Amino acid sequence: MLARWRWVLHQLTKRLWFRASLFSLLGIATALLAVVFKDYIPESLPARIGADAVDKILGIIASSMLAVTTFSLSTMVSAYSAASSGVTPRATTLVMEDTTTQNALATFIGSFLFSLVGIIALSTGAYGTQGRVLLFAVTIAVVILIVYTLLRWIDHLSKLGRVGETIDRVEQATIDAINHRVQWPHLGAAAYPCESRVPRSALIITSLQTGYVQHIDVQALGAIAKADEIHIFMDVLPGTFVHVGMPLARTVSLSKARGEELASSSEKIIATLAIGVRRTFEHDPRFGLSVLSEIASRALSPAVNDPGTAIDVIGRGVRSLTCWGQPEEPAAKIDADCQHVYLRGLTVDDLFDDFFAPIARDGAGLVEVDLRMMKALVSLAQINPAMFRDACTRHAERLLKHANTALVLEEDRRTLSAAARPLLH
Repeated sequence: MLARWRWVLHQLTKRLWFRASLFSLLGIATALLAVVFKDYIPESLPARIGADAVDKILGIIASSMLAVTTFSLSTMVSAYSAASSGVTPRATTLVMEDTTTQNALATFIGSFLFSLVGIIALSTGAYGTQGRVLLFAVTIAVVILIVYTLLRWIDHLSKLGRVGETIDRVEQATIDAINHRVQWPHLGAAAYPCESRVPRSALIITSLQTGYVQHIDVQALGAIAKADEIHIFMDVLPGTFVHVGMPLARTVSLSKARGEELASSSEKIIATLAIGVRRTFEHDPRFGLSVLSEIASRALSPAVNDPGTAIDVIGRGVRSLTCWGQPEEPAAKIDADCQHVYLRGLTVDDLFDDFFAPIARDGAGLVEVDLRMMKALVSLAQINPAMFRDACTRHAERLLKHANTALVLEEDRRTLSAAARPLLH
């Protein structure tokens, strides 16, 4: 499980301005390197390679990169709008975190600043004859980088913001979150015991904010539990909506700790939780499944009327849940320093409810969607009968109830009942 500072750093690196700022600084530094290393260039070299042309090249780069950056920004905004209206607003964050888009914009801005600083330095005579040679060589390298980035950017524009591409991103984010949770089912902590094993005298720690839990620093909780000699029972997980006064955790002292010490522990425990205004995909598999289900529900709305997308999403849900039913590693990992921290695990019923329940409700009147969902439930029950069969049976019965109410033809209802026979008989 990521420590708090690593999680914050990871979130920071996904921002568009971070890469743009980094490339801008790199462009400025590159333009100034020729001033520093100009004395290492032989005096006879400038006459041979014609370095006087560098100012014209820099002028072309400066004017063209400004136009390309403006065009790219408008295209990016259009892609965000398309993802929000055509898929779901919850998927927009994944489009905004696209590394290809960020690298392209950062390259264009960095090249513009490189050429701008180069032109300014040339006009002041800072380079000299020898410095022009080095600047010319770097400029050629920048031109090659721009051409490569433009070719990648043109190819990427054909997919950016499209429905299929956005769904791909949501599916991959969901699978990554599920695989991480399979590896760390309790985020590195120990499994939460039954409620009867938590003493009634436990100190309850309540939330001071309202929002979604985005990250829990389990390593920090383990350090607190060890230093203060307490057991920490967390009542929330990433993705939980909390409000002011809601219980977040309960602590049990292993020694006769004073009230002031327990109060200090409470403040430190609250500080290990990152609470924001929206859910995130990284450590919240249920959010990814919910967004996939939301995409299918939107496709099934009368305004869109696209059952094909809903059927496609059902297949992606099966792939995602298969990762939960087929863990890559047989043993779940527990951090050795977090054995006195207890977190709840995700349940199969919760995962199935997040994904299948909304689609069954919204697609009940379309027999092709009902059949695809029933086949998906049968497939999951066959993939891992011990883990999935009960949940699949429950949702199959629920789907039949929805369909029997919404389907008009008796023949369609019989066909769906026949498809459900492997689960219900």
